[in-house]
Amino acid sequence: MVGTALRGMRAGIIGVAREGMALARYLCHSGAQVVLTDLKPADKLGDAIRGIEDLPVRLALGGYPSDLLDTDVLFLSPGVPVDVPIVEEARRTGVPISSEPRLFVQLFTNPVVGITGSSGKTTTTTLVGKMLASAGLHAWVGGNIGRPLIGELSAGALADLAVMELSSFQLELFRPGVQGSRIEEKRTPASRAVSLEGWSPRIAVVTNITPNHLDRHHTMERYIQAKAAIVDYQSRDDWAVLNRDDAYARSFGERTPAGLVEFSLTGPVQQGGYLDEGQLKLAYGGSLNVICRSDQVRLRGEHNLANVLAAACAARIAGADIEAIRRVVLEFEGVPHRLEVVRRWKGITFVNDSIATTPERAIAAIRAFGEPLVLLAGGRDKHLPWDSWAKWVERRVRLVIGFGECAPLVGEAMAQGAPETAFLRCETLTEAIGLAARLAGEGEVVLFSPGGTSFDAYVDFEARGEAYRELVCSLGDSDA
Repeated sequence: MVGTALRGMRAGIIGVAREGMALARYLCHSGAQVVLTDLKPADKLGDAIRGIEDLPVRLALGGYPSDLLDTDVLFLSPGVPVDVPIVEEARRTGVPISSEPRLFVQLFTNPVVGITGSSGKTTTTTLVGKMLASAGLHAWVGGNIGRPLIGELSAGALADLAVMELSSFQLELFRPGVQGSRIEEKRTPASRAVSLEGWSPRIAVVTNITPNHLDRHHTMERYIQAKAAIVDYQSRDDWAVLNRDDAYARSFGERTPAGLVEFSLTGPVQQGGYLDEGQLKLAYGGSLNVICRSDQVRLRGEHNLANVLAAACAARIAGADIEAIRRVVLEFEGVPHRLEVVRRWKGITFVNDSIATTPERAIAAIRAFGEPLVLLAGGRDKHLPWDSWAKWVERRVRLVIGFGECAPLVGEAMAQGAPETAFLRCETLTEAIGLAARLAGEGEVVLFSPGGTSFDAYVDFEARGEAYRELVCSLGDSDA
């Protein structure tokens, strides 16, 4: 399904990344005139700009072209903050602003399951997709999980549902576009094909809300406000699946008229999923079912039990039967870079949790292990507190090896909150793994759960996780 109403539209796209490239291809196939721009020059973008050589896309790299705002619609990639000068100027002059996921949900006419949270989004999204597939439903799975869905609309038949991981960066663009006489003066027939209405998914899932991305959103209030777009525009016919154990997530129930389904690890809920005497249970539609025993879940950590319950609730609402849900829960072994066992070497278990880009996420990883831990922590700080992290380090970790830009910050946090835990500091991940391999003992776990972002040394957490894997696998012969 190509958006023929977009034919002739002048589209500006800021940000050469997965979303920007996928959107450029779709808009070109829809007959739009596209300019794709990025502040990075071509030699810094590498392979990112490959794949559009045969399309009539005007590339403007290394800076924004002077006529960028002479467009019908300006599309932002998620890496572009909404408060940068070019975007503020677009709003001031009445240029409509949208994004790839926003355009997708406007054009996709079947139900969307949207999943957000400070952590657990990808695991929950993946589980929901697998549960729906196990039930015989055709679902497209993508969004912030790394797969833009806009290109699927060109393939012909629509899926039964779309399951989308949605970040705060994406959700803040689901709020209504700038309204007023100035924007209406500039609206063209082509730009009117791009909705400026607020949007929330048919089924909204909020795994949790903890401090994150404060380097981008600046305050916790703005971060929560961005996340809340996932429920703010729902109707009474929609559903909100919320974490009852998380105060912020639970409060979203007061913002939506949608039907409320909860999940909890601390006790029964009226409608939803919960942990009860070692069993995961699902109460929905007047029936109560046991999914499985909690010790049958292959994923480590209590946080993953919550992810399983969240996914089960969303999949059940979307049409999956309890048997399909149970099959996936019993078989699912996890997503790469999330408590992923990379290797057992000389009696030491090396675990890749590169997804942990916040101290809160690293705490969840630390709590998932009973074995003695050697923790690799560092990267780039997001301006988040490390005091709770240090307390868990003091309880559970034998040795912390700090690396990257925020290694000094890690050391300061430990000096305040975990002074009895050994701490060593190095510059790079390579050095950190070398130290861990020499100092960890048999029966211990080397846990790579950084607590900071990858951007001091790697393009994203996945590239950092791949580097960790390669370095661990190069240590030599294993005795496991």
